[in-house]
Amino acid sequence: MLNIVLFGPPGAGKGTQSEHIIEKYNLTHLSTGDLFRKHLGEGTELGKLAQGYMDEGNLVPDEVVIGMVKDKIASTPDSNGFIFDGFPRTVPQAIALDAVLKEFGTSVSGMLALDVPDDELRNRLMERGKTSGRADDQNLDKINNRINVYKEETMPVANYFEEQGKFSKIHGVGSIDSIFTEISVVIDSY
Repeated sequence: MLNIVLFGPPGAGKGTQSEHIIEKYNLTHLSTGDLFRKHLGEGTELGKLAQGYMDEGNLVPDEVVIGMVKDKIASTPDSNGFIFDGFPRTVPQAIALDAVLKEFGTSVSGMLALDVPDDELRNRLMERGKTSGRADDQNLDKINNRINVYKEETMPVANYFEEQGKFSKIHGVGSIDSIFTEISVVIDSY
């Protein structure tokens, strides 16, 4: 089973690249952002809880996220593998992901980290905010907070997977196709 952690700051292109990876490798997309938006759209209690954190650009508590991820994995037993988009965001989540995957007899194959300069991230997010309707993509202070939260709380996850020999940095600036080609070379080496 091929299980890939797609990693990078907000606006790095994870959503765009995950679509190509899913199509080429026939993986199940597991995006915590999508799971949260589903709950937000349905007005569930979990959605309301997540909304408060997301509106401020902060992370949703681990136990909520991990439960949703485990449910998603359990509900797709015939999957060829998963692409984890925006998860794990903390070292405790990474440890929990390893434990959950072990319960299902599999493990993380590798982490692909999209590397994009901060100024480019800000530009991408502001542009996306013009069409996405997402409040957190339309306010520069919230964007800066999300980038800072990523650096302070999420970057250590890269070290966790690097210590396992499962980390690959991908230059995230250029054409979608050229970035995907670099990603495919790495995935094909697993």
